[in-house]
Amino acid sequence: MTEIDEPHGVTAAADVEGWACPVPLRDHARVVLGHGGGGTLSSELIEHLVLPAFGDAAAGATPTDSALIDPDLGPGDRLAFTTDTYVVRPLFFPGGSIGDLAINGTINDLAVSGARPLAMSTALVLEEGLELEVLHRIAAAMGRAASAAGVRLATGDTKVVDQGHGDGVYVNTAGIGVVPAGVDLAPSRIRPGDEIIVSGEIGAHGIAVLSVREGLEFGTEILSDTAPLHALTSTMLDACPDIHVMRDCTRGGLAASLCELAETAGVGVEFDDRSVPVPDAVRAACGFLGLDPLHVANEGRFVAFVPADAVDDVVTAMRGHDTGRGAARIGRAVDAHPGVVVARTGLGATRIVDRPLGEQLPRIC
Repeated sequence: MTEIDEPHGVTAAADVEGWACPVPLRDHARVVLGHGGGGTLSSELIEHLVLPAFGDAAAGATPTDSALIDPDLGPGDRLAFTTDTYVVRPLFFPGGSIGDLAINGTINDLAVSGARPLAMSTALVLEEGLELEVLHRIAAAMGRAASAAGVRLATGDTKVVDQGHGDGVYVNTAGIGVVPAGVDLAPSRIRPGDEIIVSGEIGAHGIAVLSVREGLEFGTEILSDTAPLHALTSTMLDACPDIHVMRDCTRGGLAASLCELAETAGVGVEFDDRSVPVPDAVRAACGFLGLDPLHVANEGRFVAFVPADAVDDVVTAMRGHDTGRGAARIGRAVDAHPGVVVARTGLGATRIVDRPLGEQLPRIC
């Protein structure tokens, strides 16, 4: 067991026991440009480090440029497809890393469309000089997250860029899933009177990343909320197949999601500030930093618009699930002020909630 220096000053013990090929690969303890050249070094990196780190999630993965997927579609089922890229800095943060974040984020994009995730591709853009042990930790986190979610890592790619041009690792993912017959989640289905549910406490991911990036301490450790949400969304759809829309609250936070949905659906949105669940530590950190928790990114939270007559059943079902225990009703869609989101404050006043002008916290996912 040896110690290595990770990017951004984090030190960790190098654990190479799980590697299929002992360090160094071809006498390299760090990524070199040849690892992205498509030759022997590339093959060794994938076969002896990446695939073993992925573990069972990559069983049957193909080294070719595509994979065959049997979606097992039933009558009326549809395929959902998504892609995303992850450039979070730092690579490791309280509660997660770029690896599990990439897997969970892609799963969640499928989940809020009503899909059951089936398979993913993963492409790694590596910076020359990256420690292979850091890459192993990231790939292992991806494998654990995919295995826990029951999602197959079917194919992928690896490229290497010059030192100073990649910030360690960037991850690109794509995912496919199956939307069951009868499920139709779309902003166009939102109707005045729909109740709005947020799946849990907001703001933890953005503050967790910021705390490490800026070396801030808030008296208690704030952990990222990164988590796969497909089991929770499936539970909700079992309770009410007629849920109108779901949207994950990532960049721009809850405010951006509500504004986007209100504008697209052409309805007004009203919610009670006091009903939005915000952890005390996140609220205090946001007050210190001058941030609005509504604008802070999440990676394991979403908002749903549900018919009023089904909202009690949906919330009850959510609170019986690990990732939905903090679910809360926060407001409703209304006929008034179409396309505008309004919050009611604790003093009885109202304020208009806008999207943030830009990214308050760049490189957050």
